[in-house]
Amino acid sequence: MIWNQQMECMPRKEMDQLQLQRLKATVERVYERVPAYKRKFDEAGIRPEHIQSLQDLTRLPFTTKEDLRLDYPFGLFAEPMDNVVRVHSSSGTTGKPTVVGYTRNDIDTWAETMARTIGLAGGTQKDIVQIAYGYGLFTGGLGVHYGTEKMGAVAIPISGGNTKRQLSIMQDFGSTLLACTPSYALCIAEAAEEEGIDIGKLKLRAGIFGAEPWSDSMRKQIEALLKIDALDIYGLSEVIGPGVSAECLEKNGLHVCEDHFIPEVINPETGEVLGDGERGELVFSCVTKEALPLIRYRTRDITRLFREPCGCGRTAVRMERVSGRSDDMLIIRGVNVFPSQIESVLMEIEGAHPHYLITVDREGPLDVLEIQVEVEEQLFSDEIKQLETLRAKITEEIKAVLNLSPVIKLVEPKTLERSMGKAKRVIDKRRL
Repeated sequence: MIWNQQMECMPRKEMDQLQLQRLKATVERVYERVPAYKRKFDEAGIRPEHIQSLQDLTRLPFTTKEDLRLDYPFGLFAEPMDNVVRVHSSSGTTGKPTVVGYTRNDIDTWAETMARTIGLAGGTQKDIVQIAYGYGLFTGGLGVHYGTEKMGAVAIPISGGNTKRQLSIMQDFGSTLLACTPSYALCIAEAAEEEGIDIGKLKLRAGIFGAEPWSDSMRKQIEALLKIDALDIYGLSEVIGPGVSAECLEKNGLHVCEDHFIPEVINPETGEVLGDGERGELVFSCVTKEALPLIRYRTRDITRLFREPCGCGRTAVRMERVSGRSDDMLIIRGVNVFPSQIESVLMEIEGAHPHYLITVDREGPLDVLEIQVEVEEQLFSDEIKQLETLRAKITEEIKAVLNLSPVIKLVEPKTLERSMGKAKRVIDKRRL
């Protein structure tokens, strides 16, 4: 289903004109209303009237998460608090939390982009959406909730956790769409197997999964276990929440809601804008938001953009699924390592389960990469030779991809902690 035919299938020339019109209005608003932006623009020698084409976007300075923290909590808001009806916030685990505000129109925009996301998954008003993202200051649960209601579908606001109840609700209520993190989808599948639930008897047909990077190998695993289409969705609180982009059933990139968010990809080291097809850091400019209209916000997420026609009929630019983050990227002995690279290797190896923990430590001057991997239980009851063979295979495959020799520790199923939200995949002890 295409939720908004006019916007999702708009010809390129018309979309460019709409983006420019909205960009010029937004730049003028933030210059007049947000002191931090006026200061940034003045320092860069840029005034709103200088923005005469979409190419002029590159003349504007970047916004970073640090800017949000420096003006904590409401310093970057372009609307008075009297017009703000909602705030969300990050956890603030690496410093002050980032605070995001929404006007009534912003909430409507968010509901619109999430309705499109559900439509991309084939959703209609006849669907029953089980929302297992967390509710509260985290934007996931409420974002999907409002989009579901906007579409006219049924929202089940169960939130995360209590996996047995998730399965009970799924059976009793006839849930057709599941919304949660991909790692939690695997937890649900694992619990269903333990409970002896026949997945084939569920009405579930698709899942919209996000909030953490995941590989195509994990997609195949989820699809095989839950017998659904597993679709990637993307968003971040600072831009709006989930609903910035999402995959359609073609599974060939995430369609960006570019009438609301203008994407760029840059070299994370130099800030240079890269061409379509080149992989780098994703940057967004919000051109319809009222409370927090960020300009050239650096997401730190690594992806690339492409514009080839999609079989679904939508014309919006698509982004490749996020492969990692420029700031969370591990540098081990001079090698850039993304956890998703390791995950892709593990998912292709028979006997290994999709649950792992990466630990990086330092012994003397050298970094040591250790990976704990859950493997099939029967391997621990068979000859030790089988475990050693599997360990050697994992070591060899990861070395071929990363050009690093990891220490592989094989552990029994359910040894590693399960997450109801974003999976914790990496412990870097070098920073402790």
